[in-house]
Amino acid sequence: MTTTTIPSTITTAMTRPARVTLGLLVSAQFLVMLDTSIVNVALPSIQKELDFGPAALTWVVNAYVLAFAGLLLLSGRAADLVGRRRVFTCGAALFTAGTVLAAAAVNQEMLIVGRIVQGVGAAGLSPAAMSLLLASFPAAQRAKAMGAWGAASALGGATGVVSGGVLAGTVGWRAVFLVTVPVSLAAVALARRVLPADVPGVRRTVDWAGAAVATGAVITLVHSAVDAVDHAWTSPRVVGLLAVSLVLMAAFVAIERRATDPLVPLQLFSSRALRVGTVVALFGGASRASTFVLVALYFQQVLAMSPEQAGLAMVPTSLTGFAVSLTVLPRLLAAMGPVRSLVLGLVVLAAGHLWLAQVPTGSGYVTAVLPGLLLVATGVALSFTPTTMVVASAVPATHTGLASGLAGASVQIGGALGTAALIVIGLTAGRPIHGALDPSGFSAAFTAAAVVALATAALGATLARPRA
Repeated sequence: MTTTTIPSTITTAMTRPARVTLGLLVSAQFLVMLDTSIVNVALPSIQKELDFGPAALTWVVNAYVLAFAGLLLLSGRAADLVGRRRVFTCGAALFTAGTVLAAAAVNQEMLIVGRIVQGVGAAGLSPAAMSLLLASFPAAQRAKAMGAWGAASALGGATGVVSGGVLAGTVGWRAVFLVTVPVSLAAVALARRVLPADVPGVRRTVDWAGAAVATGAVITLVHSAVDAVDHAWTSPRVVGLLAVSLVLMAAFVAIERRATDPLVPLQLFSSRALRVGTVVALFGGASRASTFVLVALYFQQVLAMSPEQAGLAMVPTSLTGFAVSLTVLPRLLAAMGPVRSLVLGLVVLAAGHLWLAQVPTGSGYVTAVLPGLLLVATGVALSFTPTTMVVASAVPATHTGLASGLAGASVQIGGALGTAALIVIGLTAGRPIHGALDPSGFSAAFTAAAVVALATAALGATLARPRA
């Protein structure tokens, strides 16, 4: 197994071609993260023009999320088998096609198909870009490169929240999609010139049966979590989706055991580091992603902010995440390594959760809420990227695409499950009014998120201890 070694210094300068390569790769991550948030603020405008009902409108978001999460594993493995640059280029091209289709939509079906194509493209872009980053930069530069990756993630989310509202309110909701086209077109055009060429390897067959079953298992699992927000966990709809997902997971394991060239070689999980790293990615994703959903709801349901005000209130958080990823994270990776960095990040994240859980009713944003948000932003920045590094370091270099896809899928699944579970905890603990959480419900949800973050940190810390 390979290991990710971070030197004690990050002073090794990058050459100009290396900086261009890094810029292209992190721009892809920026694009993926931008598109996860930019559409949300534009939903009312989309609903009005294309006559979406409340249930159908959720699919403008869910179609992208399900396609993205469901195909991360397959596209990550495809990057290893058919070439990282090739998958990156195809992902960027599909993302562009889906974006143009969504922007040109004249009915609901056209928009949702465009969102699905966008999700498929994003699923190709993200793991291929991460795999290329890990393969392209030597250990002396990797900390700085991974810091830039984390900064792009934070900046993409922040830009999406703010620009989505501005564009939808001034130019129209179609601009929310079109604004990303220049970046994705540039990725297609520059990939062949900038990224290292794919090295021909042993020709292998694609495990299509495993890929189909794995994709179905992830999609049904995420779908069940998304539906659990509006339906009880015990409802036939949610229970049915969970049951189907479990059956597909069992079928996937059986297929992989018999496959000549499996999508996910199960022997990789003989590595304790991979097993623990995957669980850390799952529960870390639950504690991180759920936070921003809860905060957005808190702003509007407790502090009575408008959607535009809520978006602006998140800007300091996102800028903090950007600054920490770009300046603090590389130094921590150099001094402590990815395992200890992610543990520290999860502890700081839990501190932010607990701060938000104790905010007195009627408190103001600046003095009572913002300090907790800044702790959360710091914790997310310090734990997000190192988690992928831990998972990638547990597999051979020939499987970094698969590791990136596995880490990404775990984070997406964890985010969906965690968000649904914490909202249910909040609704159960408080006295909801018309389905909205009250202050005591938010306190319970944030406290539960802190418990998850601390438990995940404790699990991650076991990887830092040498085994006898």
